[in-house]
Amino acid sequence: MEREVFGGFPLPVLEEPDQCRGGHAYVGISAPKLDEDMHQKIAQEMNLSETAFIRKLHPTDNFTQKNINSTLTFVTLSGELKARRAEDGIILDLPLYPTQPKEFHEVENLIKLAIGDTLVQDICYSPDTQKLLVRLSDSYDRSFLETLKVNTANLTQVENAEKVKGLIVTLKGELAGQTQAFDFYSRYFAPWVGVAEDPVTGSAHTVLSSYWSRQLGKKNMRAFQCSPRGGELDISLRPDGRVDIKGGAALVMEGTLTA
Repeated sequence: MEREVFGGFPLPVLEEPDQCRGGHAYVGISAPKLDEDMHQKIAQEMNLSETAFIRKLHPTDNFTQKNINSTLTFVTLSGELKARRAEDGIILDLPLYPTQPKEFHEVENLIKLAIGDTLVQDICYSPDTQKLLVRLSDSYDRSFLETLKVNTANLTQVENAEKVKGLIVTLKGELAGQTQAFDFYSRYFAPWVGVAEDPVTGSAHTVLSSYWSRQLGKKNMRAFQCSPRGGELDISLRPDGRVDIKGGAALVMEGTLTA
């Protein structure tokens, strides 16, 4: 049986036009009779941060044609997530998750194991996503965050996975100078779910957007995730309590999967 697919990496909003930057993803056009178990097996085989499948609603649907289907809706464990085409990229329509303050002593062991004696300015927790946000001191700059050695090997032994599923390390942005200005920087680690460090993370920015909007008093922001691959994101908070996250996209490969 032949199953028509297209895609490769990246997941559009989390990528740069440069194919060697941003986050990876596989997007497949699923045959009508392809069941959920096979979807999971394909995702495991691809071994990427994200795998998504588009199912044809009608036999005549043709997703390879240009200028159609400007918005796609994905059914996920977090609800319906929409991706829509923009002139200069792809926009993901995602929930916006609030954070609550966290006392240092409550997570001291986890933080010290992860980043040692690095100066911490603020700590918050997102109960909806179970992500811990650690803001570094404003005395640090982007290069410090990019080169920071984060120990994720034993984090799962320090903090119960029922409380924390992801660690966000973030830093306030810098004024425009020789380099492009960003409102904030971040890195994301999730060894609790088998991801040492994710290249560019939409779910982390559903938390970061809420936090930094309050801190900076801004609804529109530019962010940079400082992983080795790196990725730029344009963020817009909406009146309906959701957030639009936009980025570039590059199709790396396409073809058909056969069995």
